[in-house]
Amino acid sequence: MLPQKHTLVATLAVVLAVAQAVDLASERAALLALRSAVGGRTLFWNATRESPCNWAGVQCEHDHVVELHLPGVALSGEIPVGIFGNLTQLRTLSLRFNALRGSLPSDLASCVNLRNLYIQRNLLSGQIPPFLFDFADLVRLNLGFNNFSGPFPTAFNSLTRLKTLFLENNQLSGPIPDLDKLTLDQFNVSDNLLNGSVPLKLQAFPPDSFLAGIVVGSVVFLLLLVFLFIFLCRNKSAKNTSAVDIATVKHPETESKVLADKGVADVENGAGHANGNSAVAAVAAEAAEGNAKKLVFFGNAARAFDLEDLLRASAEVLGKGTFGTAYKAVLEAGPVVAVKRLKDVTISEKEFREKIEAVGAMDHESLVPLRAYYFSRDEKLLVYDYMSMGSLSALLHGNKGAGRTPLNWEVRSGIALGAARGIEYLHSRGPNVSHGNIKSSNILLTKSYDARVSDFGLAHLVSPSSTPNRVAGYRAPEVTDPRKVSQKVDVYSFGVLLLELLTGKAPTHALLNEEGVDLPRWVQSVVREEWTSEVFDLELLRYQNVEEEMVQLLQLAVDCAAQYPDMRPSMSEVVRRIQELRRSSLKEEDQDQIQHDNDIQL
Repeated sequence: MLPQKHTLVATLAVVLAVAQAVDLASERAALLALRSAVGGRTLFWNATRESPCNWAGVQCEHDHVVELHLPGVALSGEIPVGIFGNLTQLRTLSLRFNALRGSLPSDLASCVNLRNLYIQRNLLSGQIPPFLFDFADLVRLNLGFNNFSGPFPTAFNSLTRLKTLFLENNQLSGPIPDLDKLTLDQFNVSDNLLNGSVPLKLQAFPPDSFLAGIVVGSVVFLLLLVFLFIFLCRNKSAKNTSAVDIATVKHPETESKVLADKGVADVENGAGHANGNSAVAAVAAEAAEGNAKKLVFFGNAARAFDLEDLLRASAEVLGKGTFGTAYKAVLEAGPVVAVKRLKDVTISEKEFREKIEAVGAMDHESLVPLRAYYFSRDEKLLVYDYMSMGSLSALLHGNKGAGRTPLNWEVRSGIALGAARGIEYLHSRGPNVSHGNIKSSNILLTKSYDARVSDFGLAHLVSPSSTPNRVAGYRAPEVTDPRKVSQKVDVYSFGVLLLELLTGKAPTHALLNEEGVDLPRWVQSVVREEWTSEVFDLELLRYQNVEEEMVQLLQLAVDCAAQYPDMRPSMSEVVRRIQELRRSSLKEEDQDQIQHDNDIQL
C-alpha cells in the first residue's frame, strides 16, 4: 500500500509540473503574439528560450507572468483579442508612452488580479471599458493622455481599493460623479470636457487643484504652482500650459511631474525648511522643452524606471546635507528611492562623469549603492536605494521622549563595525580614495540596524565654499580645503563618530556647552580625570557586563581622533580592533547565559 501512495504522490507532482509548464508556455506564446502584433524597437526577447521570465520587462512568480513593464518601447497599432486571456496572473501592466491605438482588448477582463494599470500617453480611444470596474484589487489606474470619450463612469465607486486615478487629457464629458466610496490619494481629471460642480468629497482637495474649469489634481502646493507658472511663462516654453497634480507641467509633446518640496526639517541642524522649488522648475522646464537627458544606470542595476518615472514620483524632502538636498521619491509602480540633488558642482561634465562612474563602481554590503545619475547644465541628481530606518544621527538624537527605543551595546557596536567596514572598503580602492564627509547623518541603517555608509565620493564634486561649516565637530584639525581630504582625515571623523555612539552626544554638544572644546578633547579631559563612566550614554551604563569593551572602544575612538595624522590607526586596524572587542563581549554574554541556565537548574 505504501509504494502505491508514493507512486500517487509522484504522479501528482509530475502532473502539476507539466500543468505549470503548459501554463508558462501559453504565457510565453501570448507575449510573443503581443510583440508580433504591436512591435517594439527594444523588445529584444530571445524567442529560443523556453521561459520568458528573464525577458526584459517580464517578471514571474511561481512560473507565471505577474508583471509586464513595456514603457516607451515604440509599441504601435491595436492590441488584438486573444493575448491577455493567456496572461491571467498579471498584477501589474505598464504599456505607457507608446503609440497604441483603438480600444482596450476585451480579454483584458481575464486579468482579475490586476492591481496596477499604466497605459497613459498612448492613442487609445472609445469609452472607458466596463470590465475595468470588475478589477476588485485595482490600486493604481492611469489612463491619462489618451482619447477616451463618453461620460465619467459612476462605476468607479466599485473599485474600493483604488488610490490613484489619473484621467487627464482625454475627451470625457458630463459631470464628475460623487466618488464617495473611494479614498483616493491622487486624482486628476484636468483637460477633459467635464462640466458641472465638483462633488463635495472631492472638494477636500486644495483649492489650487481646480484650474481651467474643472481640473482636479492631487496634493499640490499653491506656491509651487505659481512658481512653475511664472518660470515657464518667462522662458516662453509652455504655451497653453497649466499645472496640476504634484508639479505637473503640460506641454504639447511632453509632461513631467517633478519632485515636490514638502518642507521637511533639515536633518543636520534640526531646524529650517528645505527649499526644492528651484530644482522642480529647472528639471521640469528641461523636460518640457524636450532637452532632458536620460538617467544613467550603473552595472546590473535594475532599470525598473526612467527619468519620466522619477519626475512623476510623489516626493518629500528628507533633509539638507553638505552636498545638497535629499528626497524620498515614491515611484508610481511602487519602488521607493532616495534622490540627492547636488549643489555647487563646478567641474566639467566630462570630469563629473568620470568621478561619478568611479563612485558607481564601488560595491560593498556596508555602502549605500549609487544606482543611477542624471546630469544636465543646471541639475545633477543621484539616485540611491532608500533606507527606511533613516540615519544614525536621527536615531541617536531624534527622539528623546518616552517612546524612544534605547540602543543597546550590541546594536551600537554592530553599527560601528559596519560603518568601519564600509570606510575600510573605500580606502582599499587606492591610497588616494577617501570619503571626505564621515558623520552620523551619513551612516544610514537597514531594518536590522546594519550600517550603510552614504555620500562617499562626493567631496571632490563640489566647490570648497559649499562645505565650511556643515561638518563642525567632525573635521580633522589639519583640513583647510574640504575637497583635499585624506584617509587619515576619514579616520579622525570616524573617531568622532565612535565618541558620538558612546556618549550619545552630537559633536557640536561640547562646542556649544563647554566653551569651545570639541568632543574628542572633552572626552580626553574626562578620561584624564578618571571619570570615565561619566562619558558614556546613560542608555549604555545599564550593560555592566560590557564595561571593559566599552572602554576599549572609547580608547579606539580617542586613538582615531588623535591630533596628528601619523598617530591615527588605519581603517583595517580599526575594523580588527572592533571585531575583537565584539567577540569578547559576545563570549561574555554566552558565559552569563550559561551561568544563568545553571542557576535555574540548581
